[in-house]
Amino acid sequence: MIGLVLAAGAGRRLRPYTDTLPKALVPVDGDTTVLDLTLGNFAEIGLTEAAIVVGYRKEAVYERKAALEAKYGLTLTLVDNDKAEEWNNAYSLWCARDVIRRGVILANGDTVHPVSVERTLLAARGEGRRIILALDAVKQLADEEMKVITEGDKGVRRITKLMDPATATGEYIGVTLIEPEAADELADALKATFERDPDLYYEDGYQELVDRGFTVDVAPIGDVPWVEIDNHDDLAKGRVIACQY
Repeated sequence: MIGLVLAAGAGRRLRPYTDTLPKALVPVDGDTTVLDLTLGNFAEIGLTEAAIVVGYRKEAVYERKAALEAKYGLTLTLVDNDKAEEWNNAYSLWCARDVIRRGVILANGDTVHPVSVERTLLAARGEGRRIILALDAVKQLADEEMKVITEGDKGVRRITKLMDPATATGEYIGVTLIEPEAADELADALKATFERDPDLYYEDGYQELVDRGFTVDVAPIGDVPWVEIDNHDDLAKGRVIACQY
């Protein structure tokens, strides 16, 4: 199993930082970026390889590749997304379909979170689970969050931002464990998703899987500090949280 980071996004709401950097390279603790924190988590759980999907301002990631490898003891593979500024991240994850066949812990490039999240996902492996989503079942939800409804051992029934927060079981935080056995079915679902609408999220690909009868499981992460950084308010929260790790 290896790490996988989606870091192709532009993050326009974080300008001026993202005038020259992809969102994953915006600093959150001194010179430490979201990408640094995620790669550090991967190293801490014993991974030795990771792939990074790059697109917008990808040259900044290429320039730092050797330094990141040396700092975290990881062998890094960069996967180019040729439509990063045109299409949403269903296509971005599909670009890494060959990587996923090795089994991955996927992390969004804008999610500041503790290594306990990865450990929770690893502890939830087994018993036929092929895709496990990290779920925050504690946070008070609003309209913007990627909300999830689960149903007992059937796992995820619905995943979308477009639902009444009061009906949701919790929020998907942007970290997933994907076993190799799920790779081909996930790739097919992602392809169907972005071909239907290139503006869709990879979580819509998860929903496509669920609609096909595939069980997508969840692992509650408990009451831990994390944030998805979309704007400057989120960045301020991320800087407070990052200092705790």
